[in-house]
Amino acid sequence: MNRYFIRRILETIPLMLVISIFVFMFIHLIPGDPARTIAGLDAEESEVQAIREEYDLDKPLVIQYVKYMGKLFHGNMGQSMKSGTPVTELILTRMKTTLKLVFAGILWAPALGIFIGVISAIKRGKALDHACMFLAISGLSAPGFWLGLMGIQIFSVQLGWLPSGGLDSWKGMVLPSFTMGCSIMAVLARYSRSSMLETLREDYVRTARAKGQKESLVMFLHAFRNSLIQVVTILGLQIGGLLSGSVLTETVFSIPGMGRLLVDSIAFRDYPVIQGLLMLFAVQYVFINLVVDLLYGVINPKIRYD
Repeated sequence: MNRYFIRRILETIPLMLVISIFVFMFIHLIPGDPARTIAGLDAEESEVQAIREEYDLDKPLVIQYVKYMGKLFHGNMGQSMKSGTPVTELILTRMKTTLKLVFAGILWAPALGIFIGVISAIKRGKALDHACMFLAISGLSAPGFWLGLMGIQIFSVQLGWLPSGGLDSWKGMVLPSFTMGCSIMAVLARYSRSSMLETLREDYVRTARAKGQKESLVMFLHAFRNSLIQVVTILGLQIGGLLSGSVLTETVFSIPGMGRLLVDSIAFRDYPVIQGLLMLFAVQYVFINLVVDLLYGVINPKIRYD
């Protein structure tokens, strides 16, 4: 296990380097001149050029990348072009809000999605199965921004039950967490059903039934646990998408988190902040995939790591 963990950590180093190149190149493909944005439309060309020199924007992209990575290896993500605040400090001030929102989505969506999928598989072909899959397909098909806007219109504007923005209370977290978690719930419901049905056709499940074990034990002791391996993979990817998916939710509900910071930074062409956020999203994806791999051995003790 330890050797496997160390090997996976080492494998992420070239992966993160490749990601950093793509992130850096993507940032510079965004239309617009950040120096002109900072200086203003009426600024003299000399002022704009001075800003370019200050942030090394007048250098070739290769030199800019090497300097950026040199700072990054020392834990320095640079300073925001807009406010002059260190990027690390700027992200940390927004991270708490985003993590609170992500936690609210994780709190209910995975459990409900897996539960719906398992129940749907057990009741395959019956009315409950069709109802569960209709719910899953609806949650998967509905765009997140539409769900958020409809939630605000119905529960905030018309009924007045929930606030339309902010995370100051548990009521304020209901609509944003629903918007973020609905698609996760729907995806996990479908994958849980598919994985559970596949597991129920295995020989060891039929053997357990032939031995006279109770159906509840067969379902949850044998079938459910083994079907979780595929579901955990999808769950890891979905949780990884929550942080990056917070962009939409935080914009709709005016939540000052990392997603909203990314949108504002793109609008201002704030290269250091955009790069820092995208690199952070990439790191959390890689980390979650590593955690998922390690969880396989917990779910199924027969899995061994070389």
